[in-house]
Amino acid sequence: MEYLEEDERRELWGKIQDALFQDKIDQFRAEFLEMHPYDQAKIFEEQDTDVRMQIYTYLSPEEIAEVMEHIDIEEIEDYFTEMDPRFAAQVLAEISTDDAADILNELDKNKVASFLTIMDKEAASDIKELLYYEEKTAGSIMTTEFVVINANQTVREAMLHLRKEAPDAETIYYIFVIDEDKHLVGVISLRDLIIAEDDWLIAEVMSDRVVSVQVGEDQEEVARLMRDYDFLALPVVDFQNHLLGIITVDDIMDVMEEEASDDYSKLAGVSDLDRPDENAFAAAKKRLPWLVILLFLGMMTASLMGRFEATLNQVAILAVFIPLIAGMAGNTGTQALAVAVRGLATGDHEKDGILKLVMREAGTGLITGTICGILITIIVFLWQGNIFLGMLVGISIMAALIVATLAGAIVPLVMHRLNIDPAVASGPFITTINDIISILIYLGMATTFLSLHLLNS
Repeated sequence: MEYLEEDERRELWGKIQDALFQDKIDQFRAEFLEMHPYDQAKIFEEQDTDVRMQIYTYLSPEEIAEVMEHIDIEEIEDYFTEMDPRFAAQVLAEISTDDAADILNELDKNKVASFLTIMDKEAASDIKELLYYEEKTAGSIMTTEFVVINANQTVREAMLHLRKEAPDAETIYYIFVIDEDKHLVGVISLRDLIIAEDDWLIAEVMSDRVVSVQVGEDQEEVARLMRDYDFLALPVVDFQNHLLGIITVDDIMDVMEEEASDDYSKLAGVSDLDRPDENAFAAAKKRLPWLVILLFLGMMTASLMGRFEATLNQVAILAVFIPLIAGMAGNTGTQALAVAVRGLATGDHEKDGILKLVMREAGTGLITGTICGILITIIVFLWQGNIFLGMLVGISIMAALIVATLAGAIVPLVMHRLNIDPAVASGPFITTINDIISILIYLGMATTFLSLHLLNS
């Protein structure tokens, strides 16, 4: 089974669909199931409803479940809606419990209740447990399909238990150890279990230094922990240290993608990234709140410029440099914002210290502001032949860049302290705020220069 390029996938599907349309079930199954489930999912998504309905009749619930696990969670509702309810319930029962819970969270509540009623009682019970936990917490992304052994078992007994439970477990590379009261007391790797003597007790070979997370821990913190420790799986416990489930690395990859997408959408000034299948009204509804906020902030900028109308009337050339100064401040602020938000997301600021970040950004703003200020002073002087106009623009850019850099770094840090998602300090928001600050600095200094008769030709 090898990776297929998109063209190769389409070519292969062209051969397989002949078997599908000619009702050659055995041939279709042999060729379709030869592909990796990811390629199966990509082909499946491209088909119309009639073709998908035929595929459902040719594949078992277990085989469809593998396909569904490789489909974007946001696109999956339509597929479960079009399936026969009993078939859909059987597919959900075959999907890993954490993924099944994620799928059900995307469905209408009435459909969820219907599927859970039809589903096998044991599978439904496991899924209901995960649905209980709040979204984006450790509990909501953990799986209950894992192997657990007892500390007082022998290695031989543990291996027999592992062989029995492994087929249904999501991972067996880490085996977690509990005591009689189901408290998490240790962990042992598959390698250590294999090389241990058969008559040794698990308590003698396990490691009792177990890193775990609370069931209510934010999924972003869990992702950071797994990244820092290079874990393949992480146990989830309650406040009494009872083992409830595990989080595997594939779940964390999904979390990282979700969090990155979420932060990117906020930095872009929208509540959620638009989905390709959304209509214009739905997309506009997501973008409009931020645009309205930015509209009122823009009105503040216009009002501010109106207060300096007399200054602009006396020296019209001043208006030429407003977009330059505002743009430079906005760009600098956005750069600092990106560094601050990334540091908060990765936890680097906790290790390096907030003061160190602020001091570094202040130094960066001073250096970049000074260099840009000197360059623009020389350029304006050579262009307009007025050294004081050059100094005004140069000093304004230097001051605006210093303030904008500090604002871009400090605003998300303050929001983080107030338990507000720092990503909402989005690029458009910081840019507009820095527009106001930079124009105030520039036109305020221009008024001062005029009062000193420094800009008179």
